[in-house]
Amino acid sequence: MPTSFRLFLTAATAVALAACGGGADDAPASPAGEAATGSETPAANSGTIALPRSPSPEGARVFFITPADGDVVVSPVRIEFGIEGMSIAPAGDATKHSGHHHLIVNAGLPATDMPIPASENYIHFGDGSTSTSLDLEPGEHTLQLLLGDHLHIPHDPPVSSEVITITVPGITD
Repeated sequence: MPTSFRLFLTAATAVALAACGGGADDAPASPAGEAATGSETPAANSGTIALPRSPSPEGARVFFITPADGDVVVSPVRIEFGIEGMSIAPAGDATKHSGHHHLIVNAGLPATDMPIPASENYIHFGDGSTSTSLDLEPGEHTLQLLLGDHLHIPHDPPVSSEVITITVPGITD
């Protein structure tokens, strides 16, 4: 393997592991609901080298146990993640057919051939958490789950949930 590619993989691995080292305790207290900047652009268009992806078994899926699509919820919102056909393992654990959750808040799926970004819109649960409480401002919010492998890279094919929309009501006088 060329030295430059080896250095790239080492750097990408370090960034990915650092980005996902924590779990629900590292989740931001109040996602602003702003769109992510540039993270939705596929890596193929950015001139970067795609990283190897872990295979996912046929039929594997992630989903929301709670809340449900269309729910009106009070903040902080209790969110529970479900998984079938794969197992949960913390970041850095390369067990076959395993991964950890990433919660996407008010944003689209990121590039699937690069590590999932870490921001207020892309919350990592590298400790293997399967639930969280999230402070959300009043208004409508979209949520989606995306499973990442030991390096925070989506599986091949990606294992993601349907997008759900929830509403946090405003304070009325």
